Amino acid sequence: MKIKFLIIGCGPTGLGAAYKLKDCGELNYLIVDRESQTGGLATSFKDDAGFWWDIGGHVQFSHYEYFDRAMEAAIPKDQWLEHQRESWVWIKNNFVPYPFQNNIRYLPKDAQWNCLKGLMQSLAVNDDSLPLNFHEWIVRSFGGGIANEFMLPYNYKVWAYPSTELAYQWIGERVAVVDFARILENIVHERMDASWGPNNTFKFPLYGGTGAIWKSMASLVGTDKILLNSEVVQIDPERKLARLVDGTTIYYDHIISTIPVDKLTSLVRHATKGIIAKANRLKYSASNIVGIGLKGRPSKDIGTKCWMYFPESNCPFYRVTVFSNYSPYNVPDASIHYSLMTETSDSPQKVVNHETLIEDTIDGLRKTLLISDTDEIVSRWYYRAPYGYPTP
Repeated sequence: MKIKFLIIGCGPTGLGAAYKLKDCGELNYLIVDRESQTGGLATSFKDDAGFWWDIGGHVQFSHYEYFDRAMEAAIPKDQWLEHQRESWVWIKNNFVPYPFQNNIRYLPKDAQWNCLKGLMQSLAVNDDSLPLNFHEWIVRSFGGGIANEFMLPYNYKVWAYPSTELAYQWIGERVAVVDFARILENIVHERMDASWGPNNTFKFPLYGGTGAIWKSMASLVGTDKILLNSEVVQIDPERKLARLVDGTTIYYDHIISTIPVDKLTSLVRHATKGIIAKANRLKYSASNIVGIGLKGRPSKDIGTKCWMYFPESNCPFYRVTVFSNYSPYNVPDASIHYSLMTETSDSPQKVVNHETLIEDTIDGLRKTLLISDTDEIVSRWYYRAPYGYPTP
C-alpha cells in the first residue's frame, strides 16, 4: 500500500489532520488506529443498561472559528445542546462555587480567615525570581491558606504527581489567578463569582455523548480512509514504511503521529537509545472513569450542576460530572434515571486499587453526600485509559 499522508491515531487530532488535508484538496491520506472505533480519548460508550459514558474530553468549547465550523459540519445545529457551566468544589461538607479562590466566603469562618491571611502574606512578599515548580507558583500566587485547603491537594489528585515535580508555565487561562480586591468584594457583598473561565458556556451533542462528534467527523473525512483494529508495530523512517500487526506494509511520503511520544519512539526502527530514554522520562497519568447509573432523580443540591471538584481524601475521584444533565439521552429514561460520571487518576506515585475502584467510588459518593445508602444503583461502568493526561 502506498499513501502520501499516513496518520497514526483516529482521535480528534488525527481526524483533525485528515479534515484539514481534505479541506486543502488533498485526498491521499489514511488513518490507522488500533481500537475498534474512532474517537481516541474522546470516545463514548453505551453500557448494557443503556447509559452513555465519555472517557476523555467531555466539554466542547473553542476560541477558533475554523474549529467551530468543523463542529457545525459534524453535528447539525438542532442536535447541539448549549449549557451554562455550573461547577463547584465540595469541601468541608459544603459546595463552594468554582473558581475556589473567588468564593472563599462559602467556607467556615476559620477557613476563610486562613485563606485571607495567606493571601495577604503572599502579597506582602516582593520576589521577582521565577518559581521553581508548580508548587512554588501556587504558594506564591495564592498563599498558604488556599494552597493547603484546595490547590495542592486537588492538583495532586488530578495529575497524580506531587506539585513539586510539575512545571507551571502551562497554566495559561486554565487556572484563575488571584484578584484580592475582587475576593474581598465577594465576601463583603456576599456575592457568588462563578463566571470565570474559557468554558463558562459549552456545547454537548444531543445523542451519543462526545464520541458522536468524532464518529461524524470520521464520516466527513471518509470511513474508507480509516483502518480500525490496525495497530502499528514498526516504523522505518529511512525506507518510509510502517508495518501493521497483521503484517500489512504501508509506504508513505509523510507520517503524522498522534500517539504518545514514548509509544512512538518504541516503534521507530533504529531509534537511538538517547531518544528512547528521553521519551521514557516523559510522565503521564492514567484516567479511571467510573460511571454510576441511578434510578430516581438527583438531589436538589446537584440537580443543575455540571461538574464538581473533590480535593479531600475521603473519595478517590477528583471530579464528578452529573452526566445526565448534559443530555437527557445520556440515560435510558430521563424521567426516572440520572447518572454520575467520576474521574480518578493514577500513576506510579499515586497507586489506585483497580479491582475495588467501583466500590471505593460508590463509598466516596456516599461520603460526599452525592448519593445515599438507599439510592438504587442500576448501572456500574468502568474504563481505564492508561494514557489519560500528559504531566506538565
